[in-house]
Amino acid sequence: MLFVDAMEEFLYDCECRHLTKGTIRNYRAALSFLNLYLGTKDKLTVEEVTAKDIRNFLREKQTAGCKPAYVNDLLKAYKVLFSYLEEESYISTNVTNKVKNVHQPKTVIETFSEEEIKALLGFYKGNDFLGVRNKTMIALLFDTGMRCNEMILMKQEDIAEKYIIVKHGKGNKERVVPKSPYLSKQLMKYLRVRQGYFAQYPKLYDNLFLSKTGKPLTDEAIARMLKQAAQAVGVSNTIRVSPHTCRHTFAQIQLKNGLDLYSLSRIMGHTNISITQRYLQGLKDKDIVQRGEMCSPLMNL
Repeated sequence: MLFVDAMEEFLYDCECRHLTKGTIRNYRAALSFLNLYLGTKDKLTVEEVTAKDIRNFLREKQTAGCKPAYVNDLLKAYKVLFSYLEEESYISTNVTNKVKNVHQPKTVIETFSEEEIKALLGFYKGNDFLGVRNKTMIALLFDTGMRCNEMILMKQEDIAEKYIIVKHGKGNKERVVPKSPYLSKQLMKYLRVRQGYFAQYPKLYDNLFLSKTGKPLTDEAIARMLKQAAQAVGVSNTIRVSPHTCRHTFAQIQLKNGLDLYSLSRIMGHTNISITQRYLQGLKDKDIVQRGEMCSPLMNL
């Protein structure tokens, strides 16, 4: 089977499984790089690819100055592809099982401060549709820790009195996330403004959040909205402004407030609690000390 054909079939399968556009885009880029490299080695079929080929390609990327995290992301895409090919019986052996990740130093993602969260929430004011929509999305990201794509696919029917049902998480696994009275009030306001704004439209998409022309939002549009607000309110330039940083911020604040790892893992939609444990690395020493004081055995007798 030609590698390029295998790549296209795999990507189509990703679309059928409703993976995010961003994930599919990243897979396509990673696989295209490998396809070009294999072409220079006259290896056009998946059966010809060896573990050594993949190691050599990744080594070239490292030599070119690519960071370990990027190289490991490439390898992750190749492992997913070859696992798919093995499941479909296109290959008998998954050669990527013999390829290990390169050493990657642990990095701590800097999150938004409480002052910056308040400033972002206060940036969009007034009762116009876009202003209310944007403020509601920012509130939802910080209050629930939802992924950007999960928010994009939300529907009004997913909102309950005290929680939100996430039906389009990774792996299409459904979960429940709590929402605060603040977010509940903001959602009520948005739904009222949304109904009035789109009253003249006979047919709408059923996504909760829509563009000003009534179409579903993209992750790029939401990222631009957030960056615009962050730049306006003076968010630190050391912070990577993105919806995913809002998710990291949510997780770290929940841990600082005493939520246990298991509950946080359920809320975040992680498949393994070890994934959630990474957020502990971002807690500063003063936060650890404060939590230790709150949980002191003697002070709680």
